[in-house]
Amino acid sequence: MTAFARIRFVALLLMLFGLTTAPVLAQKLGPDGAPNPTASVANQKTLLEQAPRIQGRIDIPDVKASVLMQPAGRTWDYFHEVLLHWGGAVVIVGMLAVLALAYLIMGRLRIEAGRSGRTIVRFKAFERFAHWLTAVSFVLLGLTGLNITFGKVLLLPLVGPDLFSDISQVAKYVHNFTSFAFVAGLVLITVLFFRDNLFKRVDVDWVKQGGGFIKSKHAPAGRFNLGEKFVYWLSVAAGLLVSASGFVLLFPFYGTNIADMQIAQVAHAVIAILFIALILGHIYIGTLGMEGAFEAMGTGEVDINWAREHHDRWLAEKLEAEGRQAPATPAE
Repeated sequence: MTAFARIRFVALLLMLFGLTTAPVLAQKLGPDGAPNPTASVANQKTLLEQAPRIQGRIDIPDVKASVLMQPAGRTWDYFHEVLLHWGGAVVIVGMLAVLALAYLIMGRLRIEAGRSGRTIVRFKAFERFAHWLTAVSFVLLGLTGLNITFGKVLLLPLVGPDLFSDISQVAKYVHNFTSFAFVAGLVLITVLFFRDNLFKRVDVDWVKQGGGFIKSKHAPAGRFNLGEKFVYWLSVAAGLLVSASGFVLLFPFYGTNIADMQIAQVAHAVIAILFIALILGHIYIGTLGMEGAFEAMGTGEVDINWAREHHDRWLAEKLEAEGRQAPATPAE
């Protein structure tokens, strides 16, 4: 081999060596000083923040399956795993604390004149059925729904993963199927009590007299006072919203996409938490907070003195319709 041929051969080897080592030399070094082969790839965090979604191509009709990753889902996950936990706990525990404080300060609101021994029908059997259908289904929905939110934090460490899995599976079916009973009850109480919960002039007088919380003043009221009317309308509104969002989740992707499902879940959770807090106050007033109140939905009858102190206008109309003599109204 001539000297010129040797030079060409060495030059060719150097060129081949340069071509094979150039990519390695061009790589950025990792934290340990070794070459980083993925340094030229787009930063994952930047990609996820900038792109609305990472989507490919598929050959099946379900276009949702083409979405490999939806960065907005991380926001939803943060809400579900962090914000909802803390926010829900603050709302529910806060309401329980307020009710406990109210009981410690004011105690139970007694029938001032004592029981008369005479009763009057406040709610008919079908009205009580509608109330308890809604109430029982609400409690079941609330407990099973709270398991979804707080179960992994509170229940899982106590019962272990196997039992928690079984409980959650049963709770899911109870939650789903009980929703139909709740909607039926909601429709019934909306229709049955709609007329008596319309706002009237007497509601203004009820507020002026302290809503029954000032013992020196008598707050007049019809069948339902203003506070009860607010509970009614808030319950109807919350019930409709939580039912609508719940059925979107129960029958997913019927005219909705992933983002719509996430919005429905957020709305369902937030409304449900606030709804639970509202009903906790309602339960307190109907049990510990007021003497004689539970009997209205328990037996359907209330003591006449209780009715006179809390719903005097309704009592007068009721007794007049029945041809019975109304008891004397206390001096205001």
